[in-house]
Amino acid sequence: MSDAPPAQTLLPGTNRRQQREHPAAPSGTGHPGRGRSGQADGLRTHIDDLQDRLREAETHLAITRKTVTGLAVRIPASPPELPKHPDYARILTVFNEATGPLRAKGVCQALGHELLPKNVEGTRAKLKRLVKLSVLTEAETGSLARKQ
Repeated sequence: MSDAPPAQTLLPGTNRRQQREHPAAPSGTGHPGRGRSGQADGLRTHIDDLQDRLREAETHLAITRKTVTGLAVRIPASPPELPKHPDYARILTVFNEATGPLRAKGVCQALGHELLPKNVEGTRAKLKRLVKLSVLTEAETGSLARKQ
């Protein structure tokens, strides 16, 4: 006959790690369903396992929260509603096609308006409104660009 110890049987609802960390009560009393002590040991083991799983889930949740928060910063908010005047959409088209910052006079010219002071000032007022709506940004005084 062999001198090897008998194979240890696992308690229902446990794994080898749990049984190593929380050995059963002596000789048969540790089996759930066999006495109050065995039930208590089984429940403690189950609670420990659930707490381990909860800690693991909380770690994953923290990582997910950090990832989502980081991505949310990169996603632009919904664009502000533009005023109803058709020039605003046309102004944005001009800026979308531009390769650099523009001044009011250049935008007025791109829109096909005569370069009269009243037209340039009207365009400048519209550009300032788009800056307030955070659609455009003023790179330098009077020099505007599309906000990135």
